[in-house]
Parts: sequence; C-alpha cells; structure tokens
Amino acid sequence: MSDPVPSTRTSDADRDRVAQLLQEHFAQGRLDHEEFTERLGRAYKARTVDELEVVTQDLPERDLAEVRGAAPRREEGAAPPVLTLRDPALMVPWMLYAGVNVLCFVIWFILYLTTDYDYPWFLWVLGPWGIVMSVVTVGVLASGRGRRDEIGE
Repeated sequence: MSDPVPSTRTSDADRDRVAQLLQEHFAQGRLDHEEFTERLGRAYKARTVDELEVVTQDLPERDLAEVRGAAPRREEGAAPPVLTLRDPALMVPWMLYAGVNVLCFVIWFILYLTTDYDYPWFLWVLGPWGIVMSVVTVGVLASGRGRRDEIGE
C-alpha cells in the first residue's frame, strides 16, 4: 500500500502516531508545554493528512543526536575502559576509608590527651578494613591488566 494522498482523511491511528511523536519532542525539549498542548489539540482535530503534516512540519523525523552520532557507541566486542588508581570507582572508597580512619584517630587522640585511656582501638578499624581494601584494589587492577592483554594493548 502506498503513502496516503495528502488530501485524504486521516485515521485515529494517524492522529495517535502524531500525538506520540509530539510527546517525544516535548520530552526532548523541542516544544514547551504551551506549544505542545496547542499542537496536540490541532493533531486530534485534524481531518486530513495535510493538517497533520502542518503540526509536525518543523520537527525532525528522527532524533538529531542519532543523526549526528553524538552519542558515542561502543563497538561490539570492544572492552570496557580499564580502571586505574585515579578512577573514581577506586578513589572514592579509598577516600572514605581515609576519612573514617582520620576521624577514629582524632577521637582516640582526644581521649588519649584528656583521659588515662591509651588503648589504640582505632587500629581495629584501620587494619582489617585496610587489608580488605588493598585486596579488592589489587584484584580490580589485576583484572584490568588481564583485559588489556586480551585486547592487545
């Protein structure tokens, strides 16, 4: 079946398709609320294909980001980026570890200076957590090295 002749009557399915298209453009920010409601009303009142085309004539048929290739796409089979020590996935937990341990040490130090309590309890936070963090970091970095070898870097 060929495309409808412009002067032919439009169907409910055509109106719904244009309404959905308008909603997508509204969601992407091409139309403000007032313009969206006005065009939506005109789309549902349209009787011919010409009237529907007028509603969407200044809007692109496809998303312009897809046309320009603005969204970088990973090729199939491409490895994800390799983590380093400066990567936020590793840096944030280490900064959290440092902050908590500095706080524990400061609390212990204040107690040490103001009372006769001198047991270094902060080491129970510093030690085990540090060991776990070190093992996880070495594991993550080692798995990244293996991935680099696989892709030939």
